[in-house]
Amino acid sequence: MCGRVVQAMTWQEIVETLQYPPSQPQLDLGPVELWPRYNVYPHGSIAVLSSAGDTLVAGTAPWGWRPHWATDGRLPSNARSEKVAHSNYWRAIWPHRRLIPINGWFEWTPSGKERLPWYIRRRDGRPTLCAAVGQIHQPELQKGDGVVLITADSLGGMVDVHDRRPIALTPERAREWLDPATPKERAEQMLLEGEPPEVFEWFRVSQEVNKPANEGAQLLEPLQEDLL
Repeated sequence: MCGRVVQAMTWQEIVETLQYPPSQPQLDLGPVELWPRYNVYPHGSIAVLSSAGDTLVAGTAPWGWRPHWATDGRLPSNARSEKVAHSNYWRAIWPHRRLIPINGWFEWTPSGKERLPWYIRRRDGRPTLCAAVGQIHQPELQKGDGVVLITADSLGGMVDVHDRRPIALTPERAREWLDPATPKERAEQMLLEGEPPEVFEWFRVSQEVNKPANEGAQLLEPLQEDLL
């Protein structure tokens, strides 16, 4: 977890979801254009929000990061909530909180020799605001830049699909997470305050999504009528 995500919303929808007061913050889109992507995969580019004072900075960054001293060749795309605040591996980017907005994400369950994909999304159709950390240089990315989603143990029926889930924040928590004034200790506590499984629904989708090159809204169509 989390293996693939969907980013098919506009920046305006994201800002409206965050529910900032009309007077702040400003949104700095720069040259970034957000276009629908239905099969965003690790190590590719992912849309991300950062905070710079009273300005929300929209951008893209590689989905995956490792410290410069790591020699094992791994490029993790996710960080576990129980380790991200204290592990030496994540020490350099823990203070740099980001937000990755998604429409939903894919997970897989084994069935014999096959891997069956599921799509998980909010029941109310709003974007999911995922806690993330990362190293991002503005306005131009540099070597070693990247972001990772923060994950926690799954709860409730979601465990049947996968044992990990991204930490999804309410608008209020997401604003607090991005606020540079939020202490690191409070940020760590917020990792225990993700939205509950009842907020989400999940259903089987076509194995067409298994191929990273496949794109399009048809990847999100349920294979069964009963949503779990």
